[in-house]
This record gives sequence, C-alpha cells and structure tokens, in this order.
Amino acid sequence: MQQHIDSYDFKGKKAIVRVDFNVPLDENFNITDDTRIRAALPTLKKVLAEGGSLILMSHLGRPKGVTEKFSLKHIVNHVSECLGVPVQFAEDCQKADEQAAALKPGEVLMLENLRFYAEEEGKPRGLAEDATDEEKKEAKKAVKESQKEFVKKLASYADCYINDAFGTAHRAHASTALIAAYFPEDKMFGYLMEKEIKAIDNVLKNARRPFTAIIGGSKVSSKLAVLENLLGKVDNLIICGGMGYTFIKAEGGNIGDSLHEDDLIPQAQEIMTKAQELGVNVSLSVQTRVTQSFSNDAPEMVVPSHKIPDGWEGLDCGPASIENWGRIILASKTILWNGPAGVFEFPNFATGTEKIAELVAKATEHGAYSLVGGGDSVAAVTKMGFANKVSYVSTGGGAMLEAIEGKTLPGIAAIQE
Repeated sequence: MQQHIDSYDFKGKKAIVRVDFNVPLDENFNITDDTRIRAALPTLKKVLAEGGSLILMSHLGRPKGVTEKFSLKHIVNHVSECLGVPVQFAEDCQKADEQAAALKPGEVLMLENLRFYAEEEGKPRGLAEDATDEEKKEAKKAVKESQKEFVKKLASYADCYINDAFGTAHRAHASTALIAAYFPEDKMFGYLMEKEIKAIDNVLKNARRPFTAIIGGSKVSSKLAVLENLLGKVDNLIICGGMGYTFIKAEGGNIGDSLHEDDLIPQAQEIMTKAQELGVNVSLSVQTRVTQSFSNDAPEMVVPSHKIPDGWEGLDCGPASIENWGRIILASKTILWNGPAGVFEFPNFATGTEKIAELVAKATEHGAYSLVGGGDSVAAVTKMGFANKVSYVSTGGGAMLEAIEGKTLPGIAAIQE
C-alpha cells in the first residue's frame, strides 16, 4: 500500500531514499551544477525534521565497476552543507549494516555508488566480445539471481522506502523498481516525484485547450513514439530543430545538407497524414539560418526552409519561423516543450531556442500551464532566467520522454502497486 509522505510518521524510523545525485563534476571533483541535490532537499529535510534518519542511495555516471572518479564520496561534503547536518559515508553499499544500525534520529548516511555493482542495473559485465548467446544468457541469469540478495541487503537497512529520483524512474533497476516490494506498507514518493507526476498529468490528462507541444532536437528516431502519442492529445504540434528537416523533406522540400533521416520519411509522412485526420495543426520551420560548415563562426544566410541550397545546412530557425510559432504559443493554455530549435551548443545559433524560451515564459505569465523538460530546453530557460517563469521544469529528460510516450515508468509503478 502506497503511503503519503505528509501523513507518514517518520519518528524513530530509518528511511532509505533513492535520490538522483548524478551531478556533473569538474576535473577536481567540484560539483558544477547542484540542481538535482537541491531538488531533493524538501523530502530529506522533512524526514529529519520529524525525527527520522536517512540512508541515501544514488548512482553517479556510468561506471563499469568500482571507479574512483565516480565515487559519491566526492559529493558528501556538499550534501552535508545543503542539509545542514554531517553526512556519514558507507564505502560499500552492500556492507553498511553496522553504520545503518547505528544511525540515530536526525543522522544521515550516504551509500557508495549503486552502479559499482552490476546487480543495480541487472546487466552482466566483463563478458568477452566473442561470448556465445548461451554464455550471455547464463551471465544474465547469474546477475538476476544475485540481484535478489543485492536488493534484500539494501532493504534490510531501513524501515521505509522513499523514491524521489524521477530522473531514473524509467529504469527498472534494483533501487528504483525492485526494492519497493520489501516495503509493502511503507513505500512512498518524495516531494520531487510527486511534483513530476503531477506536472505530466497536467499536460497529458488535464490539459486546458489549446494544448501545444513543442518537440525539437536532432533526430526523429528518438522522438517518434512521443510524436505519435501526442497526436491524439494536442491541438498544435510544433516540430523544430534538426528533426524538422526529415518532415520538410517528407513534404518535398529541398533541405540541402541538413541533418535528416531518410529511412524515417515514411513515418514522418504518416504522422503528417494522421495529424490532418485528427485536426492537429503541425507547424514546421518556414525559414532557416544556414551555413556551409558546422561551426559557431561560419558565415550564414537566411533562406526558406523548403529551399535550402545544396552544400548548405540548417543550424537554427529563422525569424519568420519564430513569428509563426509565437502566435501559436501565445494563444495556448497548455504548453509542453522538449528539445531545442537549433544547434543550441553554438551561441550564434541558439537564438531560436532562446526565443522559444522567452515565448513560453510570456505565455505562462498570461495564464498558460507550461512544462519544460530535456537538457537543452532546461538549459535555455535556466540561462535566460526563465526557470521560475514557467510552470514546471522537469528534472528527468529520459523519464519525462517515456512518460510522454505513454509508457508506465517502473519506478512509479513499483510505489503505486
């Protein structure tokens, strides 16, 4: 039975909390962006304030075994500062029995990187490149067997389980999807997870009309399922960024050397046809800023998106595209934005993405509900100081995408079951 964090009695209880402390570190192991740590603080401080103790578990990076640079010990001091209490550290997440047992109310223990163990992800490691299918099958079976003991050990440290790591909610890992079964009456979402679930429900289940989705990024292949699921829900679909050129070519446009996926042209045509049948307004870029080389300082010109000369490639949308999209965005009551409108990494070609950020913030100011997710979209609203001027900024790009695709996220289902 799922509990609610506000009604649960944490006094004298040990709470094991799955957080997403997968933060970026520089070469000296200094945290360059602590957004994910700060996002978890309301949940963690709630437990401590009510007389509970915390056991924090997270992953960091994608290690293939114990790796010094991916040790969570590098972030312990910063987490201590954020929480206002000293954070103890367990050098092995599977050998923390004594430290966990000794925790007193108000104390915090952080476990070492979960992904130092293959059992966290449930995938075998160290297989020879020429391993046979039978050997791979046996290795996978062995990891799955040992995974049970791995999860059982983590669960033995605590009285209750909180999942507050939306960024990993789409992964069926030991710490996100399996451990909850050990706490049938004592499992719950943290505040961050609750906010993420509510934000997604606001756009997918409770959207006010007109509902506009702005989907960008480089490839159609990574967003195909998202586009298909949104067709039955939105009034307007703005397709921007590199993925837009596949659709423009599908309409018979000349896109020069712009990024596109020829093999997905039939699917792009299907999406356009289905959108027309459903009465969904699909808006592509009508004007493009093009260059002859993929670099920030390349000479550029502005051309119609359907008439890009050979030898030239689109790196950003043009002013006419922004003008079209601005009218749509400002007339919307619900807005979902995932993915940039150009090569956002190049400052000279970040204009389209930044203009969309500005428009989404303005629409929000006028009463629209806006959900922004995905690395570049989040970076754009943050860079321009609009993060507090949109309704919600999601902390989980991949998890948010899968939720928009209509998938059930394992980390959420494990709590709700």
